[in-house]
Order: sequence, then structure tokens, then C-alpha cells
Amino acid sequence: MLDTSRRGRFEREALSHMDAAYKLARWLTRNDRDGQGVTQEARLRAFRFFSGYQGGNMQAWLMSIVRNTCYTWLHKNRAPGSAEVFDEEIHSAEIGGRPDPEMQASTSANKETLQRTLDELATVFREALVLRELEGMSYKQIAEVTSVSLGTVMSRLARARTRLRQSLSVELSRGY
Repeated sequence: MLDTSRRGRFEREALSHMDAAYKLARWLTRNDRDGQGVTQEARLRAFRFFSGYQGGNMQAWLMSIVRNTCYTWLHKNRAPGSAEVFDEEIHSAEIGGRPDPEMQASTSANKETLQRTLDELATVFREALVLRELEGMSYKQIAEVTSVSLGTVMSRLARARTRLRQSLSVELSRGY
């Protein structure tokens, strides 16, 4: 029989972070469906080990599990560098009205360019950017999630931003 108080506590504390968990999994796997599967596996692992959670930053604890689950999954299921591109246009909920066709084409091209340049980043750089820029995690929280020093987090973010800026400059100079 399932311990309902444990389940209730897990739901109260962990489930509010599942959107962030999915975003990280999606960016690391570079695929919507794989990201969903990894997130589900991470959720099961988190629940299984929830009794060992000693308190502290729930988001960092959960994101560590998601990260480790992603790397395990990637190691088992992917050749290095292979990935289906995630298309934000297809998978995002529409907000507001539709832009005019010219604006929509421009926005789509910009998203594709950004997606391509993010995908070219090494996983550790992409991971740091996602955790900081998309999830708004502090440097200290990122260090906790990734099990590296604060200095390493700062270095990875600086390098990721520099490489992203360089790649975008090259892409944009090609006429995008």
C-alpha cells in the first residue's frame, strides 16, 4: 500500500517544478518526445528516493535527478551529436493573435537560427544556459544541480554566452 502522506508531500513539494524539469530534459535530449519520457522517468526516480530527501532546495534536488536521468538516457540511446530538432513553433501553446505572414516567417527563421546555434553548443554549456536563462536558477543552484563549483558554473555560462553570440553572428551574417 502506498504511503499517502509521502505521496501528498511529494506532490506538494516536487510537482510544481515538473515544467522546469521537462524544459531541461527537452533541451538536453533535443527532442520533445524524449524529453517527456526522461521527465517521466526522473519523476518516478524522484518519488522512489523522496524518503531520502533531507530538505533544502527542492528544485535543485529534482533538477539533479532530471539531469542524471538525461545523461543516463543519452548514453544508452544516442550516438554523440545525433538528435531530432525540437520545433518550438509546433510544440508551444499559441499566445494572443497570429502575426502577419511576414512577421511569422521572420520569427520562425529567428527561432530556427537560435535553435540551431543552441544545438551546436556542448551539452554542459547548453545545460548551464537553460538552467540560468530559462529556469532563472542562481549560480549557486546550478552548481548544486550540476555538482560543480561556482567558478565552473560562471566559466561555463561565460563560455556558453560567448559561443552562442559568435554562432549567432555567423548565422546572421549569412543573411538570416
